Amino acid sequence: HKQTDGSNKHMKCSFFYFFNVKKQAKDVSAFQGCLLFLKKSALLVLTMHVKCLMIFSLCLGLIFLSGFFRMKNENYVILKSHEELLIPSTPCHARTNVMFLKTHKTASSTILNIMFRFAERYNLTVALPADQLVHLGYPKTFLAHFVEDFQAIGQNYNIMCNHLRFNPSEVQKVMAANTFYFSILRNPIPLLESSYVYYKDSVPAFRNSKDVNEFLESPKKYYQPADYRQNIYARNIMWFDFGYDNNAENNKMYVQAVLKEIEQNFHLILIADYFDESMILLKHALCWDLDDVIYFKLNSRSQDTVQTLTPESKERIKAWCSLDWQLYLHFNQSFWRRIEETVGLELLEQEVNHLRMRQKELMETCLSDQEAVGKDNIKNKALLPFQSGAANILGYNLRQDLDNRTLRTCQRMVMPELQYTSYLYAVQHPQKKRKQLGLPQLWTSVEEKMQLPILN
Repeated sequence: HKQTDGSNKHMKCSFFYFFNVKKQAKDVSAFQGCLLFLKKSALLVLTMHVKCLMIFSLCLGLIFLSGFFRMKNENYVILKSHEELLIPSTPCHARTNVMFLKTHKTASSTILNIMFRFAERYNLTVALPADQLVHLGYPKTFLAHFVEDFQAIGQNYNIMCNHLRFNPSEVQKVMAANTFYFSILRNPIPLLESSYVYYKDSVPAFRNSKDVNEFLESPKKYYQPADYRQNIYARNIMWFDFGYDNNAENNKMYVQAVLKEIEQNFHLILIADYFDESMILLKHALCWDLDDVIYFKLNSRSQDTVQTLTPESKERIKAWCSLDWQLYLHFNQSFWRRIEETVGLELLEQEVNHLRMRQKELMETCLSDQEAVGKDNIKNKALLPFQSGAANILGYNLRQDLDNRTLRTCQRMVMPELQYTSYLYAVQHPQKKRKQLGLPQLWTSVEEKMQLPILN
């Protein structure tokens, strides 16, 4: 108990006087008077201590109760049967064995960058394409030997995220039994328009038509199923990426069987049209930190290359890519159901806002232009994304005043897919010849890797 200055001094003098009297006083009455004074003082102090103890106990009780209700609200799952039971939730641990099926034209390059940064942060092993390949055998159906050093490393890879055509039995030879599988889908209407512009020069079905609307007026006029390997991007590309026949008939029983199989093979399917919401759901599913899913949009194109679809063309896409349309509708529903069951719309909104604020902070820190720029305006050609078709694939310019630690972090955030794949390949397989991209190398050696700051 905290005394006033006056009472402290008074008590010290009283005790000093008491011991003096005990030794020296000849007058017994003087000693008894001092003893009586000390008893009264001690009683006063004891009373004050009791009051303090009662107040302390009351505060402690309130703290306990508030903690109990907080735990009830945040860390307990309420189950109701005949009575209400409180079951403590299991502590969550970050998932480090993760397989991402990288679908085409679905913002998947941005997710690949997220996965690569996570792998570097925790020193994880990535299943990278063998030799000079930049894809895991795509468009061939995936086989385990498409992964570099599979024979030596076996089932000890942590991350798989480069393009492949899904083949679960072969993927399982590479990835651990407790691997988390996820992928991402996009509305087939904007997806087909994006594919048309991006693959215009390489896909026969697109090459001979004037624009996307002309192609959709009579797609079978341009599309030859016999050339399916060249034309895969022109029809049901997501269906194909998941390992199925993109020219199959839209039979209800067949479609339902495929959807059920995908649900069995994948723990989570994200939706590119709600990318920030997808990142929050992924964060919760993997028990990752917010900074683990922060991103700068990669492999996007300039708006002036976007072709406007007519209302008729939009409806024709639903029919022409009917398998992708069924796939998207099904998993768009399951996506929002998963959010309501695991995150909740209120918390989702809060976390999306946090993600966007953090993203804005990093853009202000890293970027000289505060936004993506066209290919001709990218100053460091080591950060130039791969260019395809009529698309103008955007990239970034970094600020010139960054310290080394911040510079490395920002470089990772903006590094295009092919450059990052080549760099990680050189780090993981230093004895192998580095993948040749025909571009300047941002980081040229494993020694540079050792000088990089640890990502926190």
